[in-house]
Amino acid sequence: MGTLKIERVGGLAGYGMSGSRVKSTGEQTVSALSTADQASVESLFSNPKGQQGSGLERDAFRYRITRVINGKNQTVEVPESAVPPALKACVSDKLS
Repeated sequence: MGTLKIERVGGLAGYGMSGSRVKSTGEQTVSALSTADQASVESLFSNPKGQQGSGLERDAFRYRITRVINGKNQTVEVPESAVPPALKACVSDKLS
């Protein structure tokens, strides 16, 4: 079914942003997710603007999630609160 690439960006330290030495990344196969988590991920891609939140979440983490559909990358960036726990759990921090 494919693999999701997940990046955690932002936060107080600016993780994953330009100039940051910390990268927070992970991968998850879609087929390993529960049916509910698969539906949540599909919802993120079908309505990313509905997940934007109020914009008042200063220093909050955001997640960039990328998948490949028909040979093309699709990427959404959503607030941490919209991301299923199974995706958050696969992200780890690495110094670059």
